[in-house]
Amino acid sequence: MEEYEIFEKIKEYFEDNYELMRLEGGHALTEDVKQLALTQVLYYFTKLRDVATKVTDTEVKLTLPDQKTPKGRNFTIEGIVDIVRDENETWMYDIKTHDTAYIESNKDLYEKQLNVYAHIWQQLRGQVLDKTAVISTAYPRGLKEAHLLNDQFRIQYELSKWNPLIELDFDQAKVKEVVADFANTVDCIEEKKFKPASVETLKGNLEGTNSKFGQRICRECDARFSCASYREYATSKGKGERGSFRKYFDDFGSDTDKEDWVNANLAAKSPDDINPSEIR
Repeated sequence: MEEYEIFEKIKEYFEDNYELMRLEGGHALTEDVKQLALTQVLYYFTKLRDVATKVTDTEVKLTLPDQKTPKGRNFTIEGIVDIVRDENETWMYDIKTHDTAYIESNKDLYEKQLNVYAHIWQQLRGQVLDKTAVISTAYPRGLKEAHLLNDQFRIQYELSKWNPLIELDFDQAKVKEVVADFANTVDCIEEKKFKPASVETLKGNLEGTNSKFGQRICRECDARFSCASYREYATSKGKGERGSFRKYFDDFGSDTDKEDWVNANLAAKSPDDINPSEIR
């Protein structure tokens, strides 16, 4: 298949998936935001075409059953990976939305997870595995800016230095340690022991990024308003406790995010479909 045909097919799949997600979630994107997302997908394919065209098994479910916690609870570890086989090697990939800088700075976290998956693949399934890697789907800021400026020279430069595939080592000796970590976590969850990260951790930058833990991680947590560490982190950001915390409680993203969300959803509805109570 020619490259043009492949890109047209990707666009078709993108539209189908977008419509499905819009109908299921009830939210829409403005046309410019949607086109930016499509561009990200096309750049992503451009960088990983060799991998994408060699994928032999997608969304392979791996299961490690009949595990026991220190307190005697039964649990199962499950994961989803992609497999690429060619004449010489078999690779296992785990796809993440995290950016490459964060992954590179925290390889040990990803290696632990893939060590278990590699163990399941080799020991329980009895299949050969040569390499494991993480694929980052995050859009590099430099590439995004170059695209918005339509700077073709810079686009090529940013593409050349972007490497979304991070190869990881795997060591079977570490599998027991990782499974033990899972087991302890299961016991903590069942006993409702949810110890939050410290306020100092929330105030600090995530390794490999310029983002605060409290902004990047906590914003995605639905339980943050019940978290003592987050409350202290949020109220310490301003002069008055009530005024300071209010902006975190009402945090629905940036002004641009909120405007895009409103415009997209208004555009997706006919006047008869608009509920007056939704207008603020």
